[in-house]
Amino acid sequence: MRSASLAIVLSSALLAASLTGCGSAATEEDDGTSSEAAQSLSSNEHTAYEYFIGKGLKPIQAAAIVGNLMQESSVLPTSVQPGGPGRGIAQWSTGARWDRTSHDNVHWYATTKGESATSLSLQLDFIWYELENFSVYGLARLRASTTLSQAVVAFQNDFEVCGACSQSARIHDAQQVLNAYGSGGGTSSGGSTGGTGSGTGCFSSTLGKEMPANACVQSRSDKAWYQCSDGAWVDRWNDPTPCAAVYPL
Repeated sequence: MRSASLAIVLSSALLAASLTGCGSAATEEDDGTSSEAAQSLSSNEHTAYEYFIGKGLKPIQAAAIVGNLMQESSVLPTSVQPGGPGRGIAQWSTGARWDRTSHDNVHWYATTKGESATSLSLQLDFIWYELENFSVYGLARLRASTTLSQAVVAFQNDFEVCGACSQSARIHDAQQVLNAYGSGGGTSSGGSTGGTGSGTGCFSSTLGKEMPANACVQSRSDKAWYQCSDGAWVDRWNDPTPCAAVYPL
């Protein structure tokens, strides 16, 4: 029994050494590779991400908006809140930003554009109209965000002003979008990258907190290893940068 225990300890030590060594080792995040994450997302979610990248937002900021919209409506422009006032991809309220607030409601905006209030493109345009024209909706704070979780919370608090926000779910969905499209998965982003620089952290759903750049975490969902690289989780074995810290299950 003692020799078996020693073998386990030595095996664990060798794993940790390989993870922190250059050119070897492991990685994190719950949704696997970018192609697998992309397959689980809808075309509307991809369209929305590319739209906000096209407006000049950074990948973590565009992903943060889409993660919020996924929780609000699954990015369905015809979505109706069961028993409530929410409508559209951002669940604007009837009697207010959906159809009533002066010069700030979806129906009025659709009339000015000659488009349907329930079209995805119109609602994406209206989100951008609100962000650009009303400082209260937090575009400045969104643009100042340097981590995915900061960006998610900025849009959640300033634009959505939700009641039961399910913040961790919004961050998880945003991370899924970033994994799928933020590291080259986008097709028209004109430089879609995983984050905002080598010091950008990543939110770990496995650990439930923001992790620093180059942290290596073993994912609870698939037991694989992922590394935080420029704001996105990547397969550890494909990243030559040594792990700054190792978090096994």
